[in-house]
Amino acid sequence: MENVKTKTRQKTRNHEKLNLRHFISSRQNNSLESRVQGFYLWLETLKKERELNYHRLVNSAPGREVLVRDFHSGKDVRLKMFASNNYLGLANHPYVIEQVLKAIKKFGIGLGGPALLNGYTSLMKELEERISDLKHQEETMIFSSGYNTNLGLLQALVRKDDFVVYDELSHASFYDGLKLSGASAKSFKHNSVEGLEEILRKQRSKIKGQIFIGVEGVYSMDGDLSPLPEIIECAQRYDALLILDDAHGTGVIGNRGSGTAEHFGLSTEVDISMGTFSKAFSMTGGFLSASKELVSYMRYFARSYMFSASLPPSMLAAVIAGLDIMEREPWRQEKLQDLLSYARKKFSGFKLAAYPEAAIIALSAPSWMDIRKANYKLYKHGVFVNAVEYPAVPIDQQRFRISLMADHSKSDIDFLVDAITAVWNDPSLEKNHSKF
Repeated sequence: MENVKTKTRQKTRNHEKLNLRHFISSRQNNSLESRVQGFYLWLETLKKERELNYHRLVNSAPGREVLVRDFHSGKDVRLKMFASNNYLGLANHPYVIEQVLKAIKKFGIGLGGPALLNGYTSLMKELEERISDLKHQEETMIFSSGYNTNLGLLQALVRKDDFVVYDELSHASFYDGLKLSGASAKSFKHNSVEGLEEILRKQRSKIKGQIFIGVEGVYSMDGDLSPLPEIIECAQRYDALLILDDAHGTGVIGNRGSGTAEHFGLSTEVDISMGTFSKAFSMTGGFLSASKELVSYMRYFARSYMFSASLPPSMLAAVIAGLDIMEREPWRQEKLQDLLSYARKKFSGFKLAAYPEAAIIALSAPSWMDIRKANYKLYKHGVFVNAVEYPAVPIDQQRFRISLMADHSKSDIDFLVDAITAVWNDPSLEKNHSKF
């Protein structure tokens, strides 16, 4: 028994020197047992060193302040929330809660099956029609998640003889959907219209099927917008179908919160618009808006739609209520943009990954900084932000991802900037060279 304990302690000591990059590269070909045990020991080490910044237990509604359970003391700590995609503050809006309760009383808590067979309700029909109106499209279909929307979209529409060209910063769900499609695909440098056109020019004569172009409206890791006017022009020139993932633009920019295409005055020029209800609407679920013919086809060929249970009435009602609030309280979107303008000025002395135009500020971590220790320091200063580290981003592009909400105040932003300034000036956060 003592030998087992000694070996475990030795493994833990070895993992103290291990970072995620080394873990992935060194154990790629190891057995499942070795990978699972090794990763568990590594996580336990992070907990002990107060460097584990994930799966934090939140014991309150996701407003501008939240109660978070401290891993070590077991007590709740009040933090300023700058990590939630609850951009419009709808997650705990009284009207949303009221409409959800009404829907539960009328429709119950679930539908017990997929929409194609036994889960299509008047609430879903209403939501589809209102999203179609918001996105200036003929028809919409609702998926169980944004992730499943991209999977179903690419699996159903794209065939092996088609060609997909997409921005290198496209969401993981887009990459996984491409794998399911089996089609040839190539990425272009982020937001490079020249790179996109160069690929299309070289590949055009080789493509037997349909060309698809995949971009996002607002990129989640950088917070910048797609150069949509130029990309639409390129898509039309090469007879390509444009897929716009507007998860982070919907509700935030454009007239009535219509999104990125509306922001540029190009709503009717997008072939396929998709997004999620997990950002501005603060729920779960996804949507795809396009022509009636395409959506009708998708309802019968998108496997992630056909074989997933419908969103429960409570979630459908919550999104519909969110649309009501967007129409009745346009000041929320206006205030969000005002806060963003204020935050841009306050962060002018820091390095940003990109110029923020929606509700995301990607603050680049200095090359000398241990990002995990820095995030714990921010926590101690009373701030909840997301540290985005490798492999989510390249090692030299680690950053803190800050999300703004309409519920925030300018004094909240001042508080955030003061905390970050203190952390940026803390010499104890210099990297240990045994870590990345």
